[in-house]
Amino acid sequence: MRINIRASSYIFLFFAWIMFPINPNFAQEKNIFRIDGGKISVEFNDKLHSRIISRLNNKDLVLGDFNESEYITCADGKKIADFQLVEFNQTNMTDNIGQGKESKITGKNDKVIKNLKIISYDKFPTFLFLNVEYINISETDIDIKEWTNNNYKFDSMPKEENAPYYWSYQPGSYGWENHWLQQINTGYERENYLGMNNIDYGGGTPILDIWRQDVGLAIGHVELKPKFISMPTSLKKDSAAEIALEYSRKFTIKPGDALSTFRTFVSVHNGDYFATLTQFSEFMDLQGISIKSSSKYGYGTEWCGWGFEEKFTMEQFYGALPMVKKLGIDCVTLDMGWEDAGYGEYILPERRFPNGDEDMKSVVDSIHSFEKKARLWWMPLSVFPKTDLFSDHPEYMIFNEDQSPVYIHFWESFFLCPANEEVQKLTKEFVIRAIGDWGWDGLKIDGNHLNSVPACYNPEHNHAYPEESVEKLPELFNLIYETAISINPDVVIQICPCGTTQSFYLLPYLNQTVSSDPHNSWDVRIKGKTLIGLTRGKIPFAGDHVELSDNMSDFASTVGVGGVIATKFVWPVGSHENQETGDITLSPEKEKKWAKWLRIYNENMLPKGKYLGELYDMGYDRPETHAILKDGLMFYAIYADNFDGEVELRGLKNTSYTIFDYENSKDIGEVSGPIAKLPVKFEKHLLIKAIPK
Repeated sequence: MRINIRASSYIFLFFAWIMFPINPNFAQEKNIFRIDGGKISVEFNDKLHSRIISRLNNKDLVLGDFNESEYITCADGKKIADFQLVEFNQTNMTDNIGQGKESKITGKNDKVIKNLKIISYDKFPTFLFLNVEYINISETDIDIKEWTNNNYKFDSMPKEENAPYYWSYQPGSYGWENHWLQQINTGYERENYLGMNNIDYGGGTPILDIWRQDVGLAIGHVELKPKFISMPTSLKKDSAAEIALEYSRKFTIKPGDALSTFRTFVSVHNGDYFATLTQFSEFMDLQGISIKSSSKYGYGTEWCGWGFEEKFTMEQFYGALPMVKKLGIDCVTLDMGWEDAGYGEYILPERRFPNGDEDMKSVVDSIHSFEKKARLWWMPLSVFPKTDLFSDHPEYMIFNEDQSPVYIHFWESFFLCPANEEVQKLTKEFVIRAIGDWGWDGLKIDGNHLNSVPACYNPEHNHAYPEESVEKLPELFNLIYETAISINPDVVIQICPCGTTQSFYLLPYLNQTVSSDPHNSWDVRIKGKTLIGLTRGKIPFAGDHVELSDNMSDFASTVGVGGVIATKFVWPVGSHENQETGDITLSPEKEKKWAKWLRIYNENMLPKGKYLGELYDMGYDRPETHAILKDGLMFYAIYADNFDGEVELRGLKNTSYTIFDYENSKDIGEVSGPIAKLPVKFEKHLLIKAIPK
């Protein structure tokens, strides 16, 4: 009854508003009204469908036609998407994010009242944040299978020959071969589900960004926990792409009850996706999900024993350490294989460590004797089937609906549930053992299953709902991080999700990101820009083993974007033939190259600079260019197969500069800022710095 009274009063207010507009920003023209943020506007038509308008350059730019932007889909597949406006009001507000304006819109049809709240914050002028509520005003239950927010059309532009209609940051995890940036052309379609796209991997960062050469459009959610949402992207015709944020779950809205969506956003930007990442990260920081500052040792270069692969011998591992010291590499990692495939239990195998814990401590002591930091590979959240842990404790595992344990095919093991208290206790005990008892200086946490876990139906866990397993996943990594730094404040925690898209919700619980099994140099640079953006440069990015880049030796793609060098070379020559990568023996010729790039890295230390990701568009600017400001100098990294022409140096001050090729130690010209044209000719890459005269 309360809802019916409220609805009737909305109708009165609607007609009153037509005669006496409530707010100057709420303009009525041909049944269209509008809400303005700082640099973005949204317009609604008489069905409460909406379209987005960019105001980035103090000029309105309509991005697409009106679309069913927020709606619910019933169990029978029918949409409830059309609503008649009955009330609007706008007020100034202040909350934990800051000052802004809050617009409340109420619409109604014969079944549902839709309450839409839109907030524009002064600190985030290119963003609008949405909350939607649906109230059942009918006399029968409404069975829902899905709700949708931020369903927008984005018009294409006439494209140049061989150029895509759009570039896009696509957040879904689709395996090791998947690039995080995608070209969008006619026929493109992807669900971008952030649950498990494969039993071995899932998750991601809840941002979808799509851009043309002149403007970009992004959507996402700002919930404090990961959610099993989808962000579908499609270009079915040349005229317009369509994006949305969807949540598929069965709901029943009883008469008088309400359904609320997650808090979502829409934003606009110039250039590529970098501005969206940094501003999203800043917003989440204000909500309490904060990126930590790095350990001082997170900038140290790394040699990893994975070059000898899983069946390495300790003699091989120790044999490479003299070369590690000669090259001046800072950190040594004991990789997978030390545990003898006992995932979950991590019992020291007698063939490697006949004296148990004392032998493991000796490994750390040996690394320290070479004046190197010691890092240990570890894979939490899985248990090997041939362990006592698996046979004795089924209550630790994630179960399918049929009460079978969930199998991780790649690792031939089973998922442990991160929400289970005993699993958390087991995890903490390992960290205490590795960092406290054995004395390791860091952890390389590895596995393509780390970003997300399946919904858990294990009755022993008493979950409030099955998705509680993934929502509590960040808590487990928080436990790992806090336990480790409580023992050693300078510990380095790296999380490598093996080629899958990075989950933002894990980033607060590490202090070194990694490009996680790139398949080429472009992959290294994409992941570098993405991870530096999401962390706002607060923690260093490692390029992963240089042997995974082009020609197994492209240091420039790590160094140029401000990444930390890592390598898994094999030495002495002939000691092992790497099955995964091929010949990665450090020959005398390669030793000179490795030494040169390690010197270049240490002399410039670009990870400690400020990566200026908004200066260049990763998709459309050619040649591909990255810029870093450090100690008053501008560093540029420029990439192309072959280039002969002018490059544009952006971000300079209004003064003169000498341009220095810091890879080859030579001056190559003089320019004047703030934007300079420099004629160059190069193959693969050019690394330069602009020195004020």
